[in-house]
Amino acid sequence: MLITVAQALAGLALLYLGGEFLVRGAAALAARIGITPLAIGLTVVALGTSLPELVVSVDAALAGANDISIGNVVGSNIANIALILGVAALLRPVVVEAKVVRIDAPLMVLASLALVGVLMRHQDVSRAEGSFLVVCLSLYVGLTLRSARREPREIREEFASAAPEVRAGAWVSGFLVLAGLALLVFGGHFLVTSAVQLATALGISQSAIGLTVVAVGTSLPELSTSVIASFRGQGDIAVGNVVGSNIFNILGILGTTAVIRPLQLGGITWIDLGAMVALATVLMLLLLVRPRLGRVVGALSLASYVVYTVWLLTA
Repeated sequence: MLITVAQALAGLALLYLGGEFLVRGAAALAARIGITPLAIGLTVVALGTSLPELVVSVDAALAGANDISIGNVVGSNIANIALILGVAALLRPVVVEAKVVRIDAPLMVLASLALVGVLMRHQDVSRAEGSFLVVCLSLYVGLTLRSARREPREIREEFASAAPEVRAGAWVSGFLVLAGLALLVFGGHFLVTSAVQLATALGISQSAIGLTVVAVGTSLPELSTSVIASFRGQGDIAVGNVVGSNIFNILGILGTTAVIRPLQLGGITWIDLGAMVALATVLMLLLLVRPRLGRVVGALSLASYVVYTVWLLTA
């Protein structure tokens, strides 16, 4: 058991470091070919924080662990809102001023409903449906970059600050990208293997492990980004990181994984999917009606996540 836990922790550490290396290397290469800091902050960084979910979901799908593959995405989306934004709002009330974030929130709800609709139809995600989700992701990235250009200068500068500092040369940047990919692959494999072993040893379903331990572990980059942004008073980045990541998770992670290998719903229940949609909808309404997440909202979010996790692990 101790060896399995150590392997899981090692996998999480490798995933975190791999994501950091790849984002920094990719951001440096993007800047060298003329991509603006704003574009890097909204795309490279957002995609980079979702890479652990991608690696874990693909590895789990190839290993036949569908529950972990889908549970990782659904659980990450739940944790991103209830846990990560809950912590961020408790540390410091989060104020959202950027229109691009408020536009993305309804898109997050639509993506969540689209996933539920696909699964309700025949309880799986086919290659064709996965391809459609990936195409939608491309359209989303284009829409986001176009909308961002209309933001006031101070908002554009805030988002641009989310991009890592670019100081590395081309060779060093390329090495960071390759090293990051390698760490992600090894970390994802370690985490999936240990998660399956933990579920067996503890008598817990793979879906529950995927929705909790694996999901929270792969959401560490989002947690780090949103908490730091909250401390700095950058509410747009704290919320935009979560909203963008949730959209990437459904359209990009599940879409890409399904293209590689079609996914079955497995042990993921409608309660789990309902929690994902409900949290996305509540966050959207809060941002549209009163774009400020105070400490009361943060406390309620955390409480809801604790209740959901306890129910999941004890049901």
